[in-house]
Amino acid sequence: MPKLPASSRPQLALAIEPLPLKTPFRIAGHRFDAMPALTAILSDTHCYGRGEACGVYYLDDRPETMHATLQAHRDAIEDGIDRQQLRALLPAGGARNAIDCALWELQAQREGRPVWALARMPQPRPRITTFTLGADDPATVAANALAYAQARALKLKLDGDLDSDIERIRAARRARPDTTLSVDANQAYRLDSIAPLIAALVDHGVSLLEQPFARGREADLDALDCPIDIAADESVQGLDEVDALRGRVDVINIKLDKCGGLTEALLMVERARALGMKVMVGNMLGTSWAAAPAFVLAQVCDLVDLDGPIFLAGDRAHAVVYRDGHIDCPAQVWGSGVADGGVALERDAVIATHTPSS
Repeated sequence: MPKLPASSRPQLALAIEPLPLKTPFRIAGHRFDAMPALTAILSDTHCYGRGEACGVYYLDDRPETMHATLQAHRDAIEDGIDRQQLRALLPAGGARNAIDCALWELQAQREGRPVWALARMPQPRPRITTFTLGADDPATVAANALAYAQARALKLKLDGDLDSDIERIRAARRARPDTTLSVDANQAYRLDSIAPLIAALVDHGVSLLEQPFARGREADLDALDCPIDIAADESVQGLDEVDALRGRVDVINIKLDKCGGLTEALLMVERARALGMKVMVGNMLGTSWAAAPAFVLAQVCDLVDLDGPIFLAGDRAHAVVYRDGHIDCPAQVWGSGVADGGVALERDAVIATHTPSS
């Protein structure tokens, strides 16, 4: 790879941020009190690009390992790697996502065009997003469903306890008969025990069942009798796993942390469409620096699940906006194509805590 002149070489700054949550969040087999994230900033004399990744916890892809990976490849990154070279250098996962997103924004500023224009996508518009209910007791589920007064779509996390899950579904639907309701099993069910759950989903007007079976058990979907749409999340990490889900699921959930960035995500959308599947975009509870690139992808997705920042005790100074059940992303949050001074101050504050480039 030819080296750039010293004046054009981006400098990489890395840090791990703790990102505590407002309250604990429960899904099948896990309770989260924080969602630590790796932030990566690439900057030259005039321009910068930002990326953030929480990784994929169930694959042990964590900020500490992502940080070590990027430190090991610092020279290649600072020599002026492009996004396609990055796909060859690093596997799918959080480390590649952080750099990929930073490269998109850096290019946008260098060319004076927003990321969505670089990606040949439509100008972003607000999108309806789901708001997520944790796998709590039914009273808490109902209270939280009511608290999301603006929500037009809710997603309920299940934990695999059939009776409790049915009560949660009932509580969510009673509290909010006016919303679209989906459920996410997070791999908690088996083929031989899921029939009563599916009956309850149908009875309560649930529109989508996400990831009912464990990753690696995708063949069980062939024998599943389910009249509502099935979505894959853990079962689809990147582009190379999309084809195997044809005929098994109706929707794939694309997360930049899983697939390794916006570059791969766009390829996944194209492939899923070619195979007749719908696409959803989600994220892993990161800040607006993570939600913003996913919001760009949301413009070409059927379903949007980008409520991650609302679970955090604090977000970025420039943040995505939730209004009337929609998510919107003001231009200055990320990827505008302009090296905004106010955003640069926010960036500099983060850089001050980051690893030096040497």
